[in-house]
Amino acid sequence: MRRRVGVLALQGAFAAHARVLADLGAEPVEVRTPSQLEGVEALVMPGGESTTMSMLLESSGLFDPIAKRLADGLPVLGTCAGMILLATEVVGGRPDQRSFGAIDLTVRRNVYGRQIDSFETDLDVPALGPEPFHAVFIRAPGVERVGPEVEVLAEFDGQAVLARQGPVMVAAFHPELSGDPRIHARFLQEV
Repeated sequence: MRRRVGVLALQGAFAAHARVLADLGAEPVEVRTPSQLEGVEALVMPGGESTTMSMLLESSGLFDPIAKRLADGLPVLGTCAGMILLATEVVGGRPDQRSFGAIDLTVRRNVYGRQIDSFETDLDVPALGPEPFHAVFIRAPGVERVGPEVEVLAEFDGQAVLARQGPVMVAAFHPELSGDPRIHARFLQEV
């Protein structure tokens, strides 16, 4: 039976995530309304612009239903802006920007620079096996604090860039753009 995995489709790189999930045998569901969230077994929160996504979560009526599902243990993968939205504390956001507090991290927006400063690098991710994971960083957030219950899965320059806590996994980079499905596959194992 195919797992129904929601992909938050308000803004950002949601289509690329949906393709990776479909290639792995999941049934991706674009989530733009609370009713579309109801039938999913997990959720992907893609990259994009976190302050815009925060406003869209409010205006679409999705923020509170997602918060409730997360509190009930919904597995979620957040990448780039998704990492920001899932963190307990956001540095450098708008004063009215809300986050879900689903993973005990302090995250600063745009640590790795502007769009022009985007880069790619290979990361050692022991949880994915011996082969490095090719990571794409685009206006990526940086982790300033890691809570005691958070497992760091990969670092870049001594800073956590891939982490998990319970059913929540976050990446500062864009695994959907790497051509390597291992992070999504690992996430689907939790569903």
